[in-house]
Amino acid sequence: MFLSVFEIFKIGVGPSSSHTMGPMVAGGRFLDRLRAAPFEAKGLRASLHGSLAFTGKGHATDRATILGLAGFLPDSYDDAKAEAALAAISGSGTVTPPGLGTLAFAPETDLIFDYDTPLPGHPNGMKLMALDAQGDVILSEIYYSVGGGFVLTEAELASGEDKAEGSPVPYPFKSAAEMLEMARASGLTIAQMKAANETARGRPDLSQGVGRIWQVMSDCIDRGLSNEGLLPGGLAVRRRARAIHEALKQEAGKNLAPPHVVNDWISCYAMAVNEENAAGGQVVTAPTNGAAGVMPAVVKYWLTHVPTATPQRVTEFFLTASAIGGLVKYNASISGAEAGCQAEVGSAAAMAAAGLCAVMGGTPEQIENAAEIALEHHLGMTCDPVAGLVQVPCIERNGLGAIKAVSAASLALRGDGRHFVPLDACIETMRQTGRDMHEHYKETSLGGLAVNVPNC
Repeated sequence: MFLSVFEIFKIGVGPSSSHTMGPMVAGGRFLDRLRAAPFEAKGLRASLHGSLAFTGKGHATDRATILGLAGFLPDSYDDAKAEAALAAISGSGTVTPPGLGTLAFAPETDLIFDYDTPLPGHPNGMKLMALDAQGDVILSEIYYSVGGGFVLTEAELASGEDKAEGSPVPYPFKSAAEMLEMARASGLTIAQMKAANETARGRPDLSQGVGRIWQVMSDCIDRGLSNEGLLPGGLAVRRRARAIHEALKQEAGKNLAPPHVVNDWISCYAMAVNEENAAGGQVVTAPTNGAAGVMPAVVKYWLTHVPTATPQRVTEFFLTASAIGGLVKYNASISGAEAGCQAEVGSAAAMAAAGLCAVMGGTPEQIENAAEIALEHHLGMTCDPVAGLVQVPCIERNGLGAIKAVSAASLALRGDGRHFVPLDACIETMRQTGRDMHEHYKETSLGGLAVNVPNC
């Protein structure tokens, strides 16, 4: 099993990888089908189901679907062009995707939120349709946004394409136990095995590619620490990262802050990212948008606050983290709609803990232990965003996830790698817990904080 570091960490747009990026990607894939079709479509229609319907407006799924059908993609997204396109589509009732001419699409009638008909494959389901001149459907496809910006058609999901082996790699570990055994047999670190797999799949530019990912993350932190005001969506949630950061800098200058305030620095970095995500800014899935602040916060903490840190090891950090993220996705889920926030912030914390442990000198056994500690203490965490917005409790939750990641790495480094609960058992427990969790607590905003906190 192999999942590239560039699949786990994808540059995209907020506020949600599964609800924003995924539908936009699905729209692009459907347009590609239309370009290859032997007939000419005259119009488009879309229906959103399950979690995409329930929290779609709060997660900007409607906006993302419209833009996807207009030809926009997450990795090349331009906010100013998107705003202009949305205004034009609203006024004309048409979209003009490249290579397909003008197609009828009036969002108020052709974008349907179907709250009553969940699609069977995954909670994040959508159906895209092409119409002829009479308005009859001449082509349709069901897409599932399975978390982290990954999108599968109904047929791909049924065939298990997300579990497909692909071309051979030298270290095809499918479990943490296999990963550790291969590390012992080869004498390589987890990052070195991951790098060998990437190279075998034609990814020789690892440092440059990871460097770009980290630059986008770092820029996102900087923007979040500079911006202030209210976040969009109607809850009037204030941005706090900038004020906290300014206060921390003043305290540091006076040398008055107690040691535990380093937790506030970590939280501040994570909150900066997730405030940018909530505002629809550019972020990196890590492994999702809802959990996008954990990894960059821990990397920033390491580079800024740990004296032995060196930028030359950032690639090692990301490769190690992506190995853990791949195991979680393959054996359980990284989708909040499928398994709750344990699958998002929990997975992110496990990844960040593993990466930090690696660059702090941890052995493969200690790295596996760090990931297990971080994930174990997110088990059972629900996804209950207030008003369907990726704001409350998501922004602060990333800060606490980052703190747990740092603590998990530190605890693991204090040991020799031997521990009671294997990472594989923890991942399987997360999968079972997600399966048993009531749908009200899986990104539908039908339970938890979403119904117990006033939305205005």
